[in-house]
Amino acid sequence: MASGELRDHVHPTRDDGTVSVLSEVVGGPMGERAGGHRWWTPVRVLLALTALVFAVGMLSKSPCVSSEWQNSEQRYSHMCYSDLPYLYAGRGFSDLVWPYTDDQEVRAEHPVMEYPVGISYWAFGAGHLTWRLVGSPDLDDPERDLAKESVVFVAVNAIGLAAVALLTTWLLAGVNPRRPWDAAGFALAPALALTGLINWDLLAVVFVAGALWAWARDRPLLTGVLIGVGTAVKLYPLFLLGGVAVICLRSRRWRALALAVAGAAVSWLVVNAPAWLSGPESWRGFWTFNSERGADLGSLWLVAQQLTDQPITTEVINPVSWAVFSLWCLLVAALGLAAPSPPRLAQLGFLLVAGFLLVNKVYSPQYVLWLLPLAAMARPRWRDLLIWQAAEVLYFAGVWWYLGEYLAPGAGGDAFFYQLAVLLRVLAQVYLVAVVVRDVLRPAKDPVTRDPVHREPGRRGVAPDSGDQGQEMTTRSNVVAV
Repeated sequence: MASGELRDHVHPTRDDGTVSVLSEVVGGPMGERAGGHRWWTPVRVLLALTALVFAVGMLSKSPCVSSEWQNSEQRYSHMCYSDLPYLYAGRGFSDLVWPYTDDQEVRAEHPVMEYPVGISYWAFGAGHLTWRLVGSPDLDDPERDLAKESVVFVAVNAIGLAAVALLTTWLLAGVNPRRPWDAAGFALAPALALTGLINWDLLAVVFVAGALWAWARDRPLLTGVLIGVGTAVKLYPLFLLGGVAVICLRSRRWRALALAVAGAAVSWLVVNAPAWLSGPESWRGFWTFNSERGADLGSLWLVAQQLTDQPITTEVINPVSWAVFSLWCLLVAALGLAAPSPPRLAQLGFLLVAGFLLVNKVYSPQYVLWLLPLAAMARPRWRDLLIWQAAEVLYFAGVWWYLGEYLAPGAGGDAFFYQLAVLLRVLAQVYLVAVVVRDVLRPAKDPVTRDPVHREPGRRGVAPDSGDQGQEMTTRSNVVAV
């Protein structure tokens, strides 16, 4: 990378006070005469960092791998738990069972997959690949070593999810071409290493990153398609459509809004069609499971239930949580419409998803991944991100020790430390929400929108999320390849 191109990028050691201070360990912020490296571009460095962080996450699972996921105490004491090995046999992937069959014999042996169709398709494909890698054993052989197979199943998923994490970083680095280093908030996040292999949530994360990337290039149809496919993997990417609606309403971009909505609806229907056509009852399992689910780990509902020593039924939780979230959405919309400058999609998306998690009846440790790319793009400041991540690391430890009953008081009762970890996690998230809201209301505080728009004629692309302070973004800007 030439020195001119290096200067064209916003370098974090000169843009972020926290990074600037930390850089003193290696000689201080980048100087005016600093030269670039022909091969180690910002994106390649970010990809290498992502690979390193994800490898650390893989290594953290080694205690459970060594016991073939059979030691129930070790998975909590060593904090190496993952849903993947248990769902391999538990949901029939070890028997190559199509997750959306309504065959009564199959359903009697294997419960319905409680995840959206995108995750089920991935797990079904990973199950087939695992079966082939272990030598295509006889499915009816009672001597099959499913424990060993589950280790291979996790390895297959780990490699696939590592590729997904790398793609996510690449997409985030391209959202704002002048600020590729903002993607480091995702690539270097402790939460990526700690929670990336608990479940398949990263599959939805990459579509969120893709939607941000497509929107930055003024491709509303592609944005909608990626949101729709992401919603078929996890529900929450749908909320980005709310952010798109606010931006389009503000700028009267009716065609862009129609394309985004149509793309999301059609793509969601197409992805769901095979599951619904082959087993409508099994397809409904995800919706039924979530509507009947009670207060669960990580939620304020669970803390309230424990503190009051009174059960809170789903008849109370469901309508109240949706009512509060609906009000939250209206407030975010009002914020976006009243802001002095057009808010960025990452900001609105972060606020919407954060509100959903705060009122949801379950907040699993890996759900932090939902916010990770949005937070990195919405508030690319390491001080704020580290405060939030510190609370997530604390909760990560707290939830496993809570489940392992290491935090149980000697006199009985609920674990106060776990409740404290939940509350600190929520407070850190609320802090980040407050900072993003301030950036929307006071664009001069937003490190992204105060950057001048970079133009390069002759290339296709738009940066509708960027703009000068105090006025609507109407100028077209090119997206430099990264």
